Amino acid sequence: MTEEVLPQAIRVLAEAGVTATRAESFDPPALDVPVDSWVAAHEVLRDEVGLNFFDFLTASDELTDGFRIVTHLADFWGGSHVEHLMIRTLIPRATPRLASLSSVYAGANWHERETFEMFGISFDGHPNLVPLLLPDGFEGNPLRKEFVLASRVAKPWPGAKEPGESDHGPAAAKTGAPSRRRTLPPGVPDPETWGPRPPGSPDPDPLAPALAASTPARPRRAGAERRAPGGRRTAEQAESRPAEANEAEAETSVIPPGETEGQV
Repeated sequence: MTEEVLPQAIRVLAEAGVTATRAESFDPPALDVPVDSWVAAHEVLRDEVGLNFFDFLTASDELTDGFRIVTHLADFWGGSHVEHLMIRTLIPRATPRLASLSSVYAGANWHERETFEMFGISFDGHPNLVPLLLPDGFEGNPLRKEFVLASRVAKPWPGAKEPGESDHGPAAAKTGAPSRRRTLPPGVPDPETWGPRPPGSPDPDPLAPALAASTPARPRRAGAERRAPGGRRTAEQAESRPAEANEAEAETSVIPPGETEGQV
């Protein structure tokens, strides 16, 4: 029944002069509205569609695309019957500002305060836009993707389970064994991109660590590049390989004398 509210919402918003488009969403259905129609869209959905229950407001960091603000509205009627709808808009990263919904839904007050401190997004017209959860003097916005989780550098990384993976384990120092390639904990960028820098050095791109984390370390091979079942190459792949590579592989796959191919 939730899908029934979507065409009604689009039609009523269009009659009110608000352009709304259906967004890809698993459930509940979602609508994208322009930034300048953010408050007007919620007023129409509350008064004309009957979505008078405000569930939550939050945001997501879309990196270079900006910040996506999301609200979840609902309408309870007919016993256990509930209509759901999510409203979304996208604001630029350089100017993260949006009109407040606190005059439309009183419940938006605290949600906007939390989004303000976690993402650094200002809500114009909010009656008391002050931090809600973080301690006084906290610097930064923890839910932005460029926020560095510095505590994972100051403390031993619990993911280092093998000898030589951590400076806190004595195994490598005692045995002299070579250490494994050290990996950074999640949320910690390369040391060259954050922390203290020499005077006069250029400021690094704050989004560089987050963009690097969102890019696969090794691109997936196309279907034509994958091996056939059993690890054997297809005829097309064998023909495309250099002759030197085929000869080297043949030398390493020679069957020892006195043994058949099935025994190797």
